[in-house]
Amino acid sequence: MIQDIEPCRFSNEYKPEAPDGASFLLCYSGRKVLVRKTGQNEIAFPAFQEMEPYTEGLYEDYTYLFSIDGQRFYLGEGIGFYESEEFTMEDTEIFRTAMPRHLAFAGITGAQLYRWYSGHRFCGRCGSRTERDAKERMLKCPSCGNVEYPKIMPAVIIGLTHGNRLLMSKYANREFKKYTLLAGFAEIGETIEDTVRREVMEEVGLKVKNITYYKSQPWSFSDTLLLGFYAELDGAEDITLDEDELALAEWFEREDIPVAATGLSLTNEMIMRFKNREM
Repeated sequence: MIQDIEPCRFSNEYKPEAPDGASFLLCYSGRKVLVRKTGQNEIAFPAFQEMEPYTEGLYEDYTYLFSIDGQRFYLGEGIGFYESEEFTMEDTEIFRTAMPRHLAFAGITGAQLYRWYSGHRFCGRCGSRTERDAKERMLKCPSCGNVEYPKIMPAVIIGLTHGNRLLMSKYANREFKKYTLLAGFAEIGETIEDTVRREVMEEVGLKVKNITYYKSQPWSFSDTLLLGFYAELDGAEDITLDEDELALAEWFEREDIPVAATGLSLTNEMIMRFKNREM
C-alpha cells in the first residue's frame, strides 16, 4: 500500500527544527504540487537551496512536516511558484502512480497537512489568527484558547462476502469510476462496527454478520484513516441501491472479479485477498 515504503522509515514526530539547504520543500497550490520529473513516473521535490533565488526569507518562515530516513520535509508557504523545464505544477493525483514510492507517500501526506494548515489560519470560535504550537502539531488561538489538531476522519472499507462471491460497487458522481468496495465515514455516537452495518444497509439495503477487522491505512487523498473489515451477508442477497451514492453494486464470483493488483490502496488489497483465495 502507499504507506508501505520499507526499507525507508517515515517519522511523523513533530520536531520544528530549522531547515538546511538540502531539506525538501513541498509547495502546493490547491490541488497542484511542484515537482521535478526525473523519468517516467519518477519525481523529486525541490530543496531549499534550489528555491532561495525565488523567495526572500525562505529560512525564516517555515513549517516542519515530517522526515523520511532523516531527510526533512517542510511546507513551502508563500513560495514564488515557477515552472521551468525542470519543475512543473502537477495534480496531486500524480502520487497514485509516482515513484519512488516514499516520495509519493511524502507528497500526498504533505498535501493533507497543507489543506489543514491553510484551512485553519483563523480560529473557528472567535476569528482570531491561529498560532502554531512549539511542541506539538497543533494550532491554537491566542485570544480564546481554542485548539485544532490535524483533520483525520475515520472511515470503513467493507468486503461483503456471500460464499464464493464478493459485493463490488462503483461510485455515483465521482471522478473515480473503477470497481471498489462499499465504504463510508463513521458518524457521531456509533462504534466502528455499527458504521459497517449502517453503511451496508444505507448503500445496498443488506444485513451483515461476522464482522471481522482486517487492516488500516492512512489515506491522505481524502484526509481519512481507513479501517478495513470483512463481513458476511446475513439474509437475502437482493440489492436496494442508494443511487445518490452508488452507480451500481453487484456480486462477483472470485474468478470473475475484474480488478488487478495495484499495491496502492487498502481497498485493492482486500479485493485481491478475496480473489486470490487468501481468506
